[in-house]
Amino acid sequence: MQTGLEVRGLSKRFGGLTVSENIDFDLAAGDRKALIGPNGAGKSTFANLVTGLLAPSTGTIRFDGQDIRRLNEEARVRLGIAKTFQITTLFRKLTVRENLRLPLLERQRRGFEMSRAAHRDAGIEAEIDALLQQFALTSLADRMVEDLAYGQQRLIELALTLALRPRILILDEPAAGVPSSETHLIVDAIEALPDDLAVLIIEHDMELVFRVARSIVVLVNGRILTEGAPEEIAANAEVRELYLGAGHA
Repeated sequence: MQTGLEVRGLSKRFGGLTVSENIDFDLAAGDRKALIGPNGAGKSTFANLVTGLLAPSTGTIRFDGQDIRRLNEEARVRLGIAKTFQITTLFRKLTVRENLRLPLLERQRRGFEMSRAAHRDAGIEAEIDALLQQFALTSLADRMVEDLAYGQQRLIELALTLALRPRILILDEPAAGVPSSETHLIVDAIEALPDDLAVLIIEHDMELVFRVARSIVVLVNGRILTEGAPEEIAANAEVRELYLGAGHA
């Protein structure tokens, strides 16, 4: 594997407790992978190891062939690895446009300009407009975040993350807390992501997973049980028994 994320033999222990064990995992440009498993399977731990929030006990993490184990979260974001919850919590008293301006200024190391006339930067405003259009938020640009539905707020978080121009995007339960009537907003947003962006989706909503993922990794007790196309995972008797239930038989 020449480019993208390459994880080999990754393990994480907290004292005598092993929460991730000997994980091999690849994520290349354009991938749409989902990581599923029961509560406590180690999904969030794995994501935190990849993003640098946690340090592995053993194993390697390479990005474009570079060993990134010693890099902190910020350094990995600047390399192109972003996770939705890494973005600063939405400023509910600011408009959608003002929220989107923040990561763009930060990406250019110009965060100090937020209180100045940064809105006069035509390049930044054009990029904000493009993000608003991509996530169907244009009509909400000047609305306060606190006045928006939760599904719309999740879209803003996705737009904020994409503003960092990541090459790998980790979506940790993007539909969590979103009413079923608004889940289509999240699905549409994921399907509209750039084709060359590598996306890892950690999600309990199996309808969403089976709609957007091209490959599914099943994690159980900190170990990878199996990986395959959605139809292969749905037909796997062990996976159905452990996690999916009869609905996907």
